[in-house]
Amino acid sequence: MTTPTTNDTARPPMWATLPGDAVRLLPGLALTAAVAWLGLASAVWIGEGLLGFDNSPISGIMMAILAGLSLGNLARLPDWVRPGVRFSLKRLLRLGIILLGIRLSLGDVLRLGALGVPLILLCIAGASLITAWLGRRLRLSARLSTLIGVGTSVCGATAIVAAGPAIDAREEELTYAIANITVFGILAMLLYPLLGHALFPNDPTSAGLFLGTSIHETAQVAGGGLIYAELYDAGQALDVATVTKLVRNVLMALVIPLMAYRYRRGVALTAPDAAQRFSVLRLFPLFILGFLAFALIRTVGDATLDGSGAAWGLWDSDGWDALTATIKQWAENFLAMAMAGVGLGTRVAQLRGLGLKPFYVGLAASVSVGAVSLAGIAALIVVGLR
Repeated sequence: MTTPTTNDTARPPMWATLPGDAVRLLPGLALTAAVAWLGLASAVWIGEGLLGFDNSPISGIMMAILAGLSLGNLARLPDWVRPGVRFSLKRLLRLGIILLGIRLSLGDVLRLGALGVPLILLCIAGASLITAWLGRRLRLSARLSTLIGVGTSVCGATAIVAAGPAIDAREEELTYAIANITVFGILAMLLYPLLGHALFPNDPTSAGLFLGTSIHETAQVAGGGLIYAELYDAGQALDVATVTKLVRNVLMALVIPLMAYRYRRGVALTAPDAAQRFSVLRLFPLFILGFLAFALIRTVGDATLDGSGAAWGLWDSDGWDALTATIKQWAENFLAMAMAGVGLGTRVAQLRGLGLKPFYVGLAASVSVGAVSLAGIAALIVVGLR
């Protein structure tokens, strides 16, 4: 791998002697780790040191996101930190979610996933109908309306990028749709944990369902779940939100081809090779398999501990608890760095050109997904399924 050329007389950075991609990644990883630590530490300092609470009521994850947003927008990040920031946002996020699987058994995953499926389908239908109708009223392109709808209801920017080639979306339409997801997703990530707790007090499962179905990006759902868990000492909400979002991610492999077909039929385009422009298998998020693998590890470990007194034949009860607690802690550490990357990677200046019409459609899609989610959860409670 070649590195950018610099002044021959300048001393190379101390990390330049490291092998491979570490040369590019280490500065950005160090920055996201520092921002994550700053957010967690400032939450404790403000909540306990300044306000006098025994346990800070301020979320460290929320502070890490805000610290990243402030730093990333007040100062221009040098190019040599960007690879590590992107790595934190993409790879460490997925690694953190994979490790979160240790918190649940496979039975828990299946139960929570099944509970979220009807809500997810309702939210997808609601966002699709709203964006299509309002897009026509505002004379927005069918491509942009489709991208906003799929990004809001399914899997954020990942779904937008995957759907773009299937509907011949232009680059500016992809940019506008992703900007919508960024704006409303970050607002939802910060506000919906508070709303979920207000509407479903002492019910972290319902709050987790709300977060998992109504916030857009995987990173934003993880952030919202962590904020809720920190504010209300309810890790179950994070578990439910994570599983629900993973089910949404899986459904991307079904929803995007259907939306592409509907779009092409609606605008009467003839493109017989459209189905070949993306592979359904490539739409399946492979990190979900890692999450399920760790849930399987937890399931077998708990079963063997109950049966023989030794988890996997290796650890007694104290050792197994210590191991799973360590994995959980590293999952949260990686997610905290990913949330710092969310803040550092969001440039407010790039969102100013969004335009009012796409903004209105994105706002309507976001509100409709949240409203359908709340209505669906309320219906589940009424019929006794929640």
